Amino acid sequence: MAKCSWDFRYLLLAAAIAFIYIQMRLFATQSEYADHVAAAVKSENHCTSQMRLLIDQISMQQGQIVGLEEERKRKDEECRQLRALIQDLERKGIQKSFGKIQVPVAAVVVMACNRADYLERTIKSILKYQTPVASKYPLFVSQDGSNPDVRNKALSYDQLTYMQHLDFEPVHPERPGEIIAYYKIARHYKWALDQLFYTHNFSRVIILEDDMEIAPDFFDYFEAGSILLDSDKSIMAISSWNDNGQKQYVQDPYILYRSDFFPGLGWMLSKSTWDELSPKWPKAYWDDWLRLKENHKGRQFIRPEVCRTYNFGEHGSSLGQFFKQYLEPIRLNDVQVDWKSMDLSYLMEDKFVKHFAVMVKKAKPIYGTDAVLKAYNIDGDVRIQYKDQAEFETIARQFGIFEEWKVIQFPYFGMFCLH
Repeated sequence: MAKCSWDFRYLLLAAAIAFIYIQMRLFATQSEYADHVAAAVKSENHCTSQMRLLIDQISMQQGQIVGLEEERKRKDEECRQLRALIQDLERKGIQKSFGKIQVPVAAVVVMACNRADYLERTIKSILKYQTPVASKYPLFVSQDGSNPDVRNKALSYDQLTYMQHLDFEPVHPERPGEIIAYYKIARHYKWALDQLFYTHNFSRVIILEDDMEIAPDFFDYFEAGSILLDSDKSIMAISSWNDNGQKQYVQDPYILYRSDFFPGLGWMLSKSTWDELSPKWPKAYWDDWLRLKENHKGRQFIRPEVCRTYNFGEHGSSLGQFFKQYLEPIRLNDVQVDWKSMDLSYLMEDKFVKHFAVMVKKAKPIYGTDAVLKAYNIDGDVRIQYKDQAEFETIARQFGIFEEWKVIQFPYFGMFCLH
């Protein structure tokens, strides 16, 4: 019995030693595992930090990639335009024809944007009279933007060269509520004229818009005007438009005038004038800007009594302003004037003052409030005097002509004549 009790004690001691050993091994294993876990957490935190840093770098690089991709698209588009223009010139042989036939009088550019139907009507009107003199007046269409209908319409004509102005820069109007289109138009005009004067090296350019028809003697008129433009530096531009050229106010297709007011709507300027205007071209409202004294510097504009262009654009950037009252009734000349045989020396600066003074002197003066009735009862020219802007606007309202002070067509304050 005593022996069994002793054996049991030995067994308990052995079990206790084995338990203690197992606990020690378990503690060592747990400590080692905890060290591994701590190392893994530390490694994970480091990886997370590196990952975030890498993500930030990738985001920055993606922004740079997007910018570079946009720049690449612009460059690709510019290259595509240049290739298309070169192919177009080669196909039409314009450069070759210039060398063999004659130096052009002026390039003719139609400024277009998004009115394909208007553009087609304008091109057809131009080609009707331009085809026989195509070498003198190479035709261009300059599109602002990427309207596919306008592009396809322009490219469907072999008789012209297509240019495309793609402007990706945002517009920042200087005053709230301004129409952004006027800023884009100014940018387009500068780009197109820079292209024609500096890239194509034309000495003169005639600017038309995509809502105009031209008269039969349009090109002969501008050829005669080019001689005046070159010989008299007091002339800034030649215009084919008369703001007060409504049917009831005009009759003589042979008469031209000098004017302090820039009429626009079909006009020609020289490269020397563009050299002066291009560096300071305005952000918007280029036509009103051109009418400022600090820009025209006392120079005048030649314009006809009877318009050589007709504006049919009721819908456009100007939102049809004044169309029904002032533009729709405009008379487009239908007489084939032989301008080459005309003596236009009376339009030279030193002669026109006398010429105009004689015309005013011959016109019969009328006074009183019933000027309209008196004018229509007189056979011949009449002269109406006014003392200030308010009186001019009253008279203009009676006759139905432009009431705006800036549209006075004669260079003498205080009177105007009616035919």
